[in-house]
Amino acid sequence: MSLLVNDAKKQIKEIVMNAAKKAIADGVFAEAELTEFGIEVPADKKHGDFAVNAALVWSRLFRNAPQKIAAALMERADFSGTFIEKYEIAGPGFINFFLNDKYYADVLTEIDEKKEKYGESDFGKNKKVLVEFVSANPTGPMHIGNARGGALGDCLAAVMEKAGYYVEREFYINDSGNQINKFGLSLSLRYQQIFDGSIEMPEDSYHGADIIEHAKSFADIHGDTYMKGTEDERRKALVDFALPKNIKGLHDDLLKYRIEYNTWFKESTLHQNGQAKRIVELLKESGHTYTEDDALWFKGEDFGSDNFVLVRSNGVPTYIVPDIAYHYNKLVTRGFDKAIDILGADHHGYVPRLKGALKALGVDSDKLDVVLMQMVRLVKDGEIIKASKRSGKAITLVTLLEEVPIDAARFFFNLREPNSHFDFDLDLAIEESNKNPVYYVQYAYARICSIIRNLANDGIVQRKATSDELAKLNTAEERELTVHLASYTDEIIAAAKAYDPAKITHYVEELATKFHKFYNSCRVKGDDEGLMQARLTLCTDTKTVIKNVLDLLKISAPEVM
Repeated sequence: MSLLVNDAKKQIKEIVMNAAKKAIADGVFAEAELTEFGIEVPADKKHGDFAVNAALVWSRLFRNAPQKIAAALMERADFSGTFIEKYEIAGPGFINFFLNDKYYADVLTEIDEKKEKYGESDFGKNKKVLVEFVSANPTGPMHIGNARGGALGDCLAAVMEKAGYYVEREFYINDSGNQINKFGLSLSLRYQQIFDGSIEMPEDSYHGADIIEHAKSFADIHGDTYMKGTEDERRKALVDFALPKNIKGLHDDLLKYRIEYNTWFKESTLHQNGQAKRIVELLKESGHTYTEDDALWFKGEDFGSDNFVLVRSNGVPTYIVPDIAYHYNKLVTRGFDKAIDILGADHHGYVPRLKGALKALGVDSDKLDVVLMQMVRLVKDGEIIKASKRSGKAITLVTLLEEVPIDAARFFFNLREPNSHFDFDLDLAIEESNKNPVYYVQYAYARICSIIRNLANDGIVQRKATSDELAKLNTAEERELTVHLASYTDEIIAAAKAYDPAKITHYVEELATKFHKFYNSCRVKGDDEGLMQARLTLCTDTKTVIKNVLDLLKISAPEVM
């Protein structure tokens, strides 16, 4: 958290604890072991900067009414050398603390000194975290759900980096299994149709236009050569031709979306290097498998999931075997302290299975966290846009980015917490008005840039405001804006703990609101040079924090709009 917020909370805790010890020594309260209490920021600033519930928490401990406990504590409180200006006892016994001018001045000084590093902390203690997200099947283009997962995963990784974790981003390429088999079948049928119009596509094959394009491109190069070979030869040749193109397409589309990965991890490597097979052997050795109908099952009931098949009766592993091997690779082979997966909500039954298998392998399953992401619906002209992936008419990431700016897409997909359904309003995303949240935030940034430019044009040179000048920022709007700036580091930590970057978009929206409120109430340019420099500092520091947030989200910060 911000050093100053941390210092203020620490001071308040020491004041209250020392006062309680004095009250016990004075015989006001019986001897007791003092328990922890809460220090919160009130929603209404009229109730102070911090509210403490110690008197309520200790009412049973001291066998007394909270208000009497609060009064006894404050009679013995020592505020010397602290940020505390005054206190009030409110309601059933809350103690509200109000901070002095120096605290507010020091907040702005801290931002001015740290600049782009403001908001960073060592909360994560440099623990190694691997965030895996999107990981779309490379059998076709990315759909709208992948667009949400991309923005969410990339911004979560950025938030955790800011909170002091060592973070890597990873894309898991499902280049083996049933999806690839279906991909090969679909390509083969489309290729054969070029030379034999009587061939039909099964309902459960891929009908997308991309399959047709791949088949035509392959035929342009090889002609009807593969009509003469075996089905296996034809499918392998087509997959070897089309799959690398699809993977490159995923890479290029995500790069356009401002997402870069540390690693593109291929599922096929787990089969080639024997890690998938080794996982089956390790699970058998653990004693938590059994055979039924010639298939090998995992005793998931021993670990909080259902029982499930590892190896089919025909000797072919099920899809979950390489997935178990992959997560074992993350947490054991590569030694990450935490693996975070961003998955669709339809994976809710898959997570207990994966965690159960990891437990059986002796891996701490708490090292795996899964963020289940709900569906996205596209809305245009007030109506839901319906699309079918199988028919090939799905809204892809590329078509979305042709419709709306990348800034809007990344911001909008982080407007709601991951486990909430989200309606993406295409009309709002391109609207240039304060109704559009990303435009609203960018406009606040541009407005501050304009203020600074206009004052410079008037010959006013900004300088470093003194502490005494900064202490003049005591209107409700100035204080409210400063307090919000002070809370940025805490919001980063909260977002990292909750795996919810939406906390940061909400934070910066509120910051823009508080800035506009300040600007409409407090004239920056004025005859009082000291106050003008202080307000310029407040503007500049607000600009710094908005820029820090937009950079974190990989969203542009235009200086002119």
